[in-house]
Amino acid sequence: MIPVNEVIKSIIMIKQAFLISTLIMVGIALSSFDMSKWRIIGQKEAAYGPDRDVLFVKGNDIFSAVKIKVVDAGLNMKDMGIHFENGQIQHVPLQKNFHQGEESRVIDLPGNKRRIEKITFLYDTKGVMKGKANVIVFGRR
Repeated sequence: MIPVNEVIKSIIMIKQAFLISTLIMVGIALSSFDMSKWRIIGQKEAAYGPDRDVLFVKGNDIFSAVKIKVVDAGLNMKDMGIHFENGQIQHVPLQKNFHQGEESRVIDLPGNKRRIEKITFLYDTKGVMKGKANVIVFGRR
């Protein structure tokens, strides 16, 4: 029969090995997500109530994906359109209630030409008392 203290030592060693391997996997995953590839490509302040805004994207950068972050107040995003310089439009039906500080999912951009001319938004702010919401758009190169 195996002594109880040997069983406890074995269990502790297995837990430590699992914890170390988990930390290594998290480190590898985080190192592959390179924040230097994401940059702010524009920002819009949402007016109170229903609003339609256009964000013109400056520069000649090529992007593979975008995401948005809503700050300063909540926002009900109804629709988003990404207009490319080659005339194509990507319709993104977000239909999401963003809380202050919340980000959208990563929105992959199709095709070979991903130079963005403008992004259109249809949204509604959640409340006058909480202030105006700001929509920050990030682009991944």
